Amino acid sequence: MTDQALIFDQAKSLDEHGQRETALGLILNALASDPLLINTIAADYRSPFALAVFQRLRALYPQDAYVRMTLWHLAREQCDYTVMAEEEPKLLTDIAAGKTEALAAEQPHGNLMWQEDEGLNRLARLIGPFTPWSPQLGKHRRAMAHNWADKIRIGYLSSDFWDDHATMRLFRSVLTAHDPKRYEIVLFCYTDEKMLSFDRGGRSEWGRIVLLAGKSDEEAERLIRQEQIDILVDLKGHTRGTRSNLMNRSLAPVHVQWLGFPGSCIDVDCDYVIGDRFVLPDSSACHYHEAFCRLPESYQPNDPFHRPLSPPVKRLSLGLPEGRVIIGAFNSQRKNTPETLRLWAKVLQDNPQALLWLMIDGQKARQSTAAFFKTLGIKQSQLLFAPKMAYDAHLARVQAADFAVDTFPYNGHTTTSDMLWAGVPVITRKGRNFASRVSESLLNAIGLPQLVAEDEAGFVALASDLIRYPEKRAALRQHLDSQRFIAPLFDAERFCRHLESAFETMVARAQKGLDPAPFDVAALPERRSPFSSAEAIKG
Repeated sequence: MTDQALIFDQAKSLDEHGQRETALGLILNALASDPLLINTIAADYRSPFALAVFQRLRALYPQDAYVRMTLWHLAREQCDYTVMAEEEPKLLTDIAAGKTEALAAEQPHGNLMWQEDEGLNRLARLIGPFTPWSPQLGKHRRAMAHNWADKIRIGYLSSDFWDDHATMRLFRSVLTAHDPKRYEIVLFCYTDEKMLSFDRGGRSEWGRIVLLAGKSDEEAERLIRQEQIDILVDLKGHTRGTRSNLMNRSLAPVHVQWLGFPGSCIDVDCDYVIGDRFVLPDSSACHYHEAFCRLPESYQPNDPFHRPLSPPVKRLSLGLPEGRVIIGAFNSQRKNTPETLRLWAKVLQDNPQALLWLMIDGQKARQSTAAFFKTLGIKQSQLLFAPKMAYDAHLARVQAADFAVDTFPYNGHTTTSDMLWAGVPVITRKGRNFASRVSESLLNAIGLPQLVAEDEAGFVALASDLIRYPEKRAALRQHLDSQRFIAPLFDAERFCRHLESAFETMVARAQKGLDPAPFDVAALPERRSPFSSAEAIKG
């Protein structure tokens, strides 16, 4: 354990024993001699004491942008709506006045959690040490000599290569569907050893694995170059644990960003971003340095073979009342922005017979959420709280909800597809950036575009309609049940063929020495019969 971690743990222990002022004094004294301690504190994002430290620092250093944006981040992670209610108006007022400097002290992924403006998304630049990037870096890389082979060599770069990670719940069957006669697949893996210990053995099916964990950037560069990859696909982008900085080392003729980060990866040398017509409309192109590669149905793959399809759990065993409409809200609690709760509150106000069932961990977070709803006129009697639980059990319990509501501006991604897989309709509204348009993409891919409201008023009206008319809810569930193994959303093999078509287009341009250019992948003929069945699903 580092000296910084030891000091922070000592202070947390004091705080837990009711000595907060002593604990804060210890931290402030330590920061005076070791400013980097602040990063150790910020990394413990679920710690109430970390939040208390940044509240004190915010009072002491009101002009410090890093302190300000980290406090904002910690408050969202811990559902501290008191802090958010104080900070949000100040942030919005500054932005409206053109004072956007604080955003540079925010991580890009954190910015997407609350900011829907694509121009402002690009201003979040807390991304750690990166090799300097400019458009010339890509031009130089693409001009380098390369030995093309008969097969297209695809490299996937990620720290999420273990079977219970959300990325692999989406991507696993696409990996195994790649045509081995035409493609050679290499996984450049820097997955943490602890996470690998949870893997149940699927890794051996996914492709040849080159281990980068524990390797320096220079060593990782050498290992990747040895593979002579044609297309390097970064599956992380600006998310926690990323090594996207490796993309600035000119590792392949084609660099691609996909799946992990829903937006443009600033300062990363990427030729293409993979999306679809919903998440990447033409109007967004000016906010990206990457060229658009748009898949025909949805940018998100989904594994239909290793996702559990458990029978529903009865409401009685979950402590849920019969005879009431229950609205599920199962996204990560940091997505439950004040904007989101205000919208949900409008639904509950218009429909007092409905209950909102939220997945929130921790008594303090639940109390804060209930208190914020109270300021919006919603009594706790309309709220039900659910803890996190194992994935299989979670998919079984969510079926007790009548329908689910989305979060804004950061939609459910894997969560939305989980709900649809479990047969639970999800309602959303149209968004203004990639992260806020994902559910629209997924709903269209399962044939339910009518569940995408045009605006907030439309969202409330849509929710109210489902609450009041059980036959409409039943029809939606019947649609999900009948389309689960026919519609494109869960058709991993079809998705893989579209993805391979995209890769072929990218390689063809690179082999001709052409610069990256936007393109749309043509859809395969529509399926008329199931690609699988419930009997084929592994529990």
